[in-house]
Amino acid sequence: MRSPSRQRLGALLVVLAVIVVVGPLAVSAATTPTASAADNDSTRGATLVGMQSEGAVTQYDANGDEVWTERGENVDYFDVTKLDNGTVLAGFIVEGEQSCGEYEAPCSRTGYRLIEPQPEPHVVNEWSFPVATKLNSEVHDANILSSGEVIMTDMDAERVFTIAPNGTTTWQWNASNFYDAPPDPTQTDWLHINDVDPIGGDRYMVSVRNANQLLVIERGEGVVDVINEDTERGNDQNCKANNGLADYSNDSGGDVRCGDPEILNHQHNPQYLGPDAILVADSENDRVVELHERNGSWEVVWGVDSSNGVRFDWPRDADRLPNGNTLITDSRNNRVVEVTPEGETVWNTDTGIWPYEAERLPYNEILNDDQLPRMNGTGDTPTTSGETLPLLGQAHAGLSYVVSLPVWFQPWHIGALALGVIFALVGGVLVWSGRRR
Repeated sequence: MRSPSRQRLGALLVVLAVIVVVGPLAVSAATTPTASAADNDSTRGATLVGMQSEGAVTQYDANGDEVWTERGENVDYFDVTKLDNGTVLAGFIVEGEQSCGEYEAPCSRTGYRLIEPQPEPHVVNEWSFPVATKLNSEVHDANILSSGEVIMTDMDAERVFTIAPNGTTTWQWNASNFYDAPPDPTQTDWLHINDVDPIGGDRYMVSVRNANQLLVIERGEGVVDVINEDTERGNDQNCKANNGLADYSNDSGGDVRCGDPEILNHQHNPQYLGPDAILVADSENDRVVELHERNGSWEVVWGVDSSNGVRFDWPRDADRLPNGNTLITDSRNNRVVEVTPEGETVWNTDTGIWPYEAERLPYNEILNDDQLPRMNGTGDTPTTSGETLPLLGQAHAGLSYVVSLPVWFQPWHIGALALGVIFALVGGVLVWSGRRR
């Protein structure tokens, strides 16, 4: 015997499911501002982008159009630098390798590659070492020093090191000399050291993502300065999340070196503007900020958190350009944008999935230059906001790694989709059961 009431309720839930899913998607897509075109700056150079999930290095012209792309199999690319001879130095990791040293094959290998763009983009040289897994074991950054050495970050062993042209290690700094280390750093995403830049003499600025800190390390001396020092124990949980920092030696009552997440929260790719100024992608706060040192402490003096009306989503690179604008890599929105000190977007390009870092040519990343414009607090200085939907945020992050999501698709849309699926399933069951009764 049929049950009309069940069928009607089921049909209503199915209709409601369609409304819950289609309505928010349609409204968000229709109301998102259209990306502005590039201005008519005839001096703008090309832009080089390293893309993680896309596994590609691409150069875009002044109009944001693709010029060339080197794309590898099972590879992630990170920091990119165009050298004087025209080749591109790129940090990378590749999985499915058979030359694995102490690890069981297949393994991953990470290090740097040299890419020749002409006549067709191709890898001409590589230096790498084996790691057990591709996840959180990468060399994110590599730079050639004036000595001819290459300096790199090693996220697997949590160190910074240099190699000579023949591949031998000439110097290294181990993070265990400063932070309380786990028994085996390669078994956990402990510090996630993701950037190193030479800043003059034998000093390097190092980004320690999971500690919310930037370190100045002097060769032969160790850590000589800390940006965003640990001053409050209340911040520790931010750095302990996801098996990060911990009191591994059990000698500090659980205290760890954790910087204030209101200043920096799991940052990437800082640019050293000088002894008292740093520009940095404040990734987990979804903004880019400029920090100045005032009376012994570092403060946010300028920031921007959106472009073309769309909020940044996990920006991972920011470079101050000679014209005073800032080039920003907005990773989960799959775009690179150039904004003025007032936050106006004057150039943008869509990229492949998860761009990691971008360089405006011919400058690359300019470091420690007194002539580079600094902000004076006249721009937008956004405040930080906590993650209100952590589970949906994680789902959105995972989805954005495998597919290119439109900029208007936010974590709450996943909640709407899930709710729509539930309504549709329950409605379908009610319709089916109503017909059987």
